[in-house]
Amino acid sequence: MRSIEELTKEILALPSVSRELLVEKLVESLEVESDPTIQTAWITEAKQRRDEIRNGIVQPISGQEALEQIRQMLKP
Repeated sequence: MRSIEELTKEILALPSVSRELLVEKLVESLEVESDPTIQTAWITEAKQRRDEIRNGIVQPISGQEALEQIRQMLKP
């Protein structure tokens, strides 16, 4: 059996389309194992956030901006 490091090296050498397909398959495999109650809660949360953005209640920001805000909050 190959180590995680060996698999990672092989996977990263794949074309991006193949890596994307692999990621989708891995996520799907994890979703099957998740608790349905938790899955329902996440779907509800995602829909609520979507609706807040659509209705102009909140303004989305980029991931980069969000991380910068978090870094600023964590500074001593």
